[in-house]
Amino acid sequence: MQHLWFAHALLPQGWAEGVRIGVADGRIASIDAETRPAPSDERHGAALPGLCNVHSHGFQRGMAGLSERRGRPDDDFWSWREIMYRFLDRLTPDDIAAITAQAYVEMLESGYTRVGEFHYLHNDIDGGRYADPAETAGAIVAAAEQTGIGLTLLPVFYAHADFGGAPPAPGQRRFISDIDGFARLVEASRAKLPAGAAMGIAPHSLRAVTPDELRAILPLAGRGPIHIHAAEQIREVEACVTWSGARPVEWLLDHLDVNERWCLIHATHLDAREGDRLAASGAVAGLCPVTEANLGDGTFPAERYLAAGGRFGTGTDSNILVDAAAELRALEYSQRLSHRRRALLTDDARPSVGQRLFDTAIAGGAQALGAETGLATGAPADIVSLDLSHVAFAGADPATMLDRWIFAAGRDAVGAVWRGGRQCVVHGRHIAAEPVAAQYRRTLERLLA
Repeated sequence: MQHLWFAHALLPQGWAEGVRIGVADGRIASIDAETRPAPSDERHGAALPGLCNVHSHGFQRGMAGLSERRGRPDDDFWSWREIMYRFLDRLTPDDIAAITAQAYVEMLESGYTRVGEFHYLHNDIDGGRYADPAETAGAIVAAAEQTGIGLTLLPVFYAHADFGGAPPAPGQRRFISDIDGFARLVEASRAKLPAGAAMGIAPHSLRAVTPDELRAILPLAGRGPIHIHAAEQIREVEACVTWSGARPVEWLLDHLDVNERWCLIHATHLDAREGDRLAASGAVAGLCPVTEANLGDGTFPAERYLAAGGRFGTGTDSNILVDAAAELRALEYSQRLSHRRRALLTDDARPSVGQRLFDTAIAGGAQALGAETGLATGAPADIVSLDLSHVAFAGADPATMLDRWIFAAGRDAVGAVWRGGRQCVVHGRHIAAEPVAAQYRRTLERLLA
């Protein structure tokens, strides 16, 4: 058994000092607090449980910085989407693997130890099926295995361009499935999963899936999670009302058993009643504040939602900037800008904003990805160590540790990461960072030439 010793560790009951963690077969075998390190122990700073990234489109990491030029006076999400369609038009499975691996390296370096890959790029460049319907899912699995990140694969069902079953647009040809084809895709994808990976399904959105199709594919999730985009854009909400007479989240809650297995991605534009009902459902809101800001989506009503007992996890979505702390920071800052007050996402038990954000994201993220989490005996050894020599921690004690990481340091303060007991980040760098980056550079140079 390997032993790791930490000056501080965030255990389920709170912060503890002098914590010695035994790791065997990828899991935490023992935890002893208020102890001194043995001579053979590795010594580290402050241990946290690894975060779950609830929403990623890995291939979009290759677009980072390509859409920051004004193309027309009304640039918005929909014009960004056209750029995205042009970028993905040329990607091969090997390209997807190379770009996704770079995103996964950055996730691990920032403190995410598991990712939910909302994977919708299924078809060949001409829109035809690959001989292996899970060809591109295999590319995602390869990226996860190369980097060591935990994977919850979420194959996406996408059939239409808009509400009411509108025919798909040409730019969507690489996404499109019918029900039978999607069932084959799910079966083939599940067969590719490595040990420790999980799987659910992702009906893309009410824009892309009719009610009958949605009900038909839900059993394919088995006991796995169900993720869906919901209410990311005002235009989407207005179109849903025109189609159904209800807002997107309202429609989902009215017509389906939305429960703890569901994760509603973005859910940005909720009215007060929808927010309260979503909180009561036990579902998770999958929030991606950095991407939502980049795309001009809007601001999630987090203060009211959390006060109602709502659950959330964070995701990196378009992967324009991969940083677990930045997602949490952006969520709090969005509320401050909206309400013109400070320290909003706290409660009486946790006056620390960082502690409340981290605790809620840990629980919600694990729920959304069907994963175990926490520094506890028997749990997966998914551990993030903060480097206490970082200047942001000067004079710190545990009461301010998470605030300093999230608001004053970010990914530079992550010193080491273990996923399933395997150390994959050493001194802040992933052990495969250089070869992964080299392949990423070659891929982007060829694609963008």
